[in-house]
Amino acid sequence: QLQLVESGGGLVQPGGSLRLSCTGPEFDLDNYGVGWFRQAPGQEREGVACISYTGTNTHYTDFVKGRFTVSRDKSKNMVYLDMNNLKPEDSATYYCAAVRGSIFLCVSQVYTHWGQGTQVTVST
Repeated sequence: QLQLVESGGGLVQPGGSLRLSCTGPEFDLDNYGVGWFRQAPGQEREGVACISYTGTNTHYTDFVKGRFTVSRDKSKNMVYLDMNNLKPEDSATYYCAAVRGSIFLCVSQVYTHWGQGTQVTVST
């Protein structure tokens, strides 16, 4: 099973920023829609932001709109999640996931390739 690799997590103070990165070392993300999901302890995994394989369509869940931005750089085979004005409730393990083709749904069930996750902690 081809996997994705996330990086960029860490500890940040409330109001701070982080950039998460996602790449597919073993395959070309060009033809894949990519989503970012997160899961906090004791909670279900939830969608955060998704981007279509063309990069022209994006979707954000309400709690990150205006604060997070998803983008992709096909020349580098990378997808990014820029997170600004972070809040303690954003603390979670963040996962990127990919699905081949034109499917554009920001729900975890449609994604077929996943990373191991990167931890984001927002705290003083």
